[in-house]
Amino acid sequence: MPDLLIELFSEEIPARMQKRASEDLQKLITDGLVEAGLTYAGVAAFATPRRLTLSVEGLTSESKAVREERRGPKVGAPDKAIEGFLRGAGLAREDLEIRDDKKGQVYFAVIEKPGRKAAEIIAEVLEATISNFPWPKSMRWGTGTLKWVRPLHSILCILCDEGGAEVVPLDIDGITSGNTTQGHRFMAKGAISVLSFDDYEAKLKRAYVVLRADERAEMIWHDATNQAFAAGLEVVEDRGLLAEVAGLVEWPVVLLGRIDDAFLGLPPEVLQTSMKEHQKFFSVKNPKTGRIERFVTVANMETADNGATILAGNQKVLSARLADAKFFWENDLRVAKAGMDPWLDSLGNVTFHNKLGSQKDRIERIAALAREIAPSVGADPDLAAQAAKVAKADLSSEMVYEFPELQGLMGRYYAEAAGLPAEVAAACEEHYSPLGPSDDVPTAPVSVAVALADKIDTLTGFWAIDEKPTGSKDPFALRRAALGAIRLVLESAARINVGPLLLKHYVEVTRKAATMKKVGRFEEAVKAAEAADIHTGLDSVFHDRLRKWFNPHQEPDEDEVQIGFSRLLNLLSFFHDRLKVFLKDKGIRHDIIDACIAMPGNDDLTLLVKRAEALAETLATDDGENLIQGFKRANNILTQAEEKDGVEYSYGADLKYAEEPAEKALFAALDAADAKIGPAMEAEDFSTAMTAMAALRGPIDQFFTDVQVNAESQVVRRNRLNLLSRIRKICMSVADLTKIEGSS
Repeated sequence: MPDLLIELFSEEIPARMQKRASEDLQKLITDGLVEAGLTYAGVAAFATPRRLTLSVEGLTSESKAVREERRGPKVGAPDKAIEGFLRGAGLAREDLEIRDDKKGQVYFAVIEKPGRKAAEIIAEVLEATISNFPWPKSMRWGTGTLKWVRPLHSILCILCDEGGAEVVPLDIDGITSGNTTQGHRFMAKGAISVLSFDDYEAKLKRAYVVLRADERAEMIWHDATNQAFAAGLEVVEDRGLLAEVAGLVEWPVVLLGRIDDAFLGLPPEVLQTSMKEHQKFFSVKNPKTGRIERFVTVANMETADNGATILAGNQKVLSARLADAKFFWENDLRVAKAGMDPWLDSLGNVTFHNKLGSQKDRIERIAALAREIAPSVGADPDLAAQAAKVAKADLSSEMVYEFPELQGLMGRYYAEAAGLPAEVAAACEEHYSPLGPSDDVPTAPVSVAVALADKIDTLTGFWAIDEKPTGSKDPFALRRAALGAIRLVLESAARINVGPLLLKHYVEVTRKAATMKKVGRFEEAVKAAEAADIHTGLDSVFHDRLRKWFNPHQEPDEDEVQIGFSRLLNLLSFFHDRLKVFLKDKGIRHDIIDACIAMPGNDDLTLLVKRAEALAETLATDDGENLIQGFKRANNILTQAEEKDGVEYSYGADLKYAEEPAEKALFAALDAADAKIGPAMEAEDFSTAMTAMAALRGPIDQFFTDVQVNAESQVVRRNRLNLLSRIRKICMSVADLTKIEGSS
């Protein structure tokens, strides 16, 4: 079986596009070959700044002949039906066969497709691939019509076997395929003819081209760390930058440069960000001080002066960049030391959202909310409010304007320069966290309060203006904000009822959002609450109803539903959905989470997770798993009896009507479980409560084995049904077991 080698040689391909382009080339070519009837043993794709390469091993030399039979219309069918069948089969009427069928005679088409040589198929597939390649951006050049990311210079396409290499003939827009390629742009001259992939890779390396991106990255990292170590320094690891730089060079040459002493006083993050964003330099730090002192740049060629000229030019450009950064830093420090008031005032002119006011309006809301949250997370309310007021001040700084990715971090530097408490400075940096599922969560109480307030304000604000995520679209990163809020609550073990908190903040948002119109009784209730004390008023007016509406066992009166509450209920449901994703990643099944969400108090996320973890642990035991089947049986029998009799069996079973030993034993077991579960639930000791519930497994199983529920005596039957009602009530007091898969 021959091997196939393809190289598409062009001008420089942007580093950010190379990996995806090599994957697209592999998929398009292999899918096309397989669809045409060829198979292969292995495939690998590669990319450098100037070429995309594909190696296919063990390709079949030709496709198999195919014979296909298609049943057509009946003989005597309308001509249009027959003509349509002929077009689909690609045959003439005289090519059709007439065969007897159960319902009469019908036409059959026998389509025979002969096998085709691999070279013919490859040429078709490669031409289609090049002509329709999915570059994010592409261009035309010269007088041709072909579009490519950069001008395409040559196409290498050969089939190789023991007998040698055969060029697959192909011509696309005047570019003819061949068996030659080019080496390094400056360090190797002339065409290179190749016979196989191994020959191709070896000759490229001799021509100063490292084909494999991971090998180039390894060379860069190895040389950079060795040179830094020799100088007593360390390279700051940045895998993203390493991958990008590996895509900028075909022959990496690592050079270690110096940073002018005038810039060494800049914060290390400023140096690192400036060098990475503008120059693609690696930062090199002193491990003893943590200070960035040097840099690593990667050239694409070797020079007679060992890179001295390249390094001198890079250092000159870097000094100009860092001079700007130093200017921004010094100006910002002057403002910070004066108290940051100009920055805070200027945020009044920065629109957060046209329906949610300015950044200054938002800061005021966050500060009030942080003050309210603070006691629940062990933070000082005054410090939390102070931190919230200055946390976003750095958005007006020159440094953050130049490097937006430094927001928060620069806030910490400026807060320290202003002489603010350490807790406030830390909150300025940490209040954006966590940004993703793997980010660290702040642990300092003031930081937690501000971070949580920030995320809750974002969520309530966008829910208030009905800008919820839809499908895969989430332009305001609200899913990330909800997950961040959940992690902040859980990892700080805060006991916060999210429902009332969302309600109160929703009122703040809607009252200050000029374009929001409150409607009906919601507006009247808000005015009544404001006429008294806002928080006390809201508690008295809304708390009981909110609790009721958050309990899924009770349907809200539709006449009382108002826009605000429906959105708040939707927002709490959104929190629960994010919590399901979070807990699923920790191995807790979705039905277990649903069983706990269905219980009262489901807006206390810490309590909810504690209950879910205990239930998951219980159901992982044999008793817990089998209890579900016993509960299911009891619930089904009871539900059917209640529907049939038109009554509710919940008036309490009486031991004096018990006849069987298993029946009496179940009474005793339920009494014992009740005595343990009630106090345990009061103490939020879910593990003890669920262990007591799981202990019912044996008595319930024995009851159903020995006792007939539908006894002839109606008194005994009612008593036994009421006994089943006790089973349901006790189990449902711990979690809604009807939500567990297989329990209904």
